[in-house]
Amino acid sequence: MSLFAIADTHLSFGTDKPMDSFNGWQNYTQRLEKNWNAAVSEKDYVVIAGDISWAMNFDELKPDFDFLNKLNGKKIIIKGNHDYWWNTLTKMNAFIEGNGFESISFVHNNSVQLDGISVCGSRGWFFDSDEAQDEKVLLREVNRVKASIDSAVNDERIVFLHYPPVTQNTCCEEIVNLLKEKGIKECYFGHLHGSAAHSAFEGNIDGISFRLISADRLNFMPLLIRKF
Repeated sequence: MSLFAIADTHLSFGTDKPMDSFNGWQNYTQRLEKNWNAAVSEKDYVVIAGDISWAMNFDELKPDFDFLNKLNGKKIIIKGNHDYWWNTLTKMNAFIEGNGFESISFVHNNSVQLDGISVCGSRGWFFDSDEAQDEKVLLREVNRVKASIDSAVNDERIVFLHYPPVTQNTCCEEIVNLLKEKGIKECYFGHLHGSAAHSAFEGNIDGISFRLISADRLNFMPLLIRKF
């Protein structure tokens, strides 16, 4: 069994918003499917760290989840800033159960337990959010990351965020300080594409390793995180 991760799949089978017009995104769903199934087995897990789909509701989301459900392995999904379909955990679980999407689960104020590792995470917070940049939103996101980490049952906890907690020039101190406080050693994030990816910080800060996993940055190949 292995754990992989990727972010920003930006699927649009149920909407008319394909990413193919952007540089480097040509035939991205075909490339993603081919690469994913070549690397990932049915026994593996893949974290998708936000911006899963352009859908606005469950009806538009269904074709995208049908695509994901047919890919190899089990998928652990975290919210991104463009996941407008996102809802309460109860409603999302009812959606996947009602449609037979058995390979899909969510991290939302909780964590997923694997063999000696807990998968934790949330959307996080960053400085270009579409939402009003106020303390209330930041506090909510910090609390969600904390709730996810605190729910972990394994000593080794890996955090996946959608927004980067650090870049070359900025830092969300509240989230980074929380990761330090909780003893997190690895943090993976998405959100940054194209030329914006050059602003990503990838490296070690105070014992925490940060890595960008947006789909185009990974050439639409899920990144191997662990082999068990």
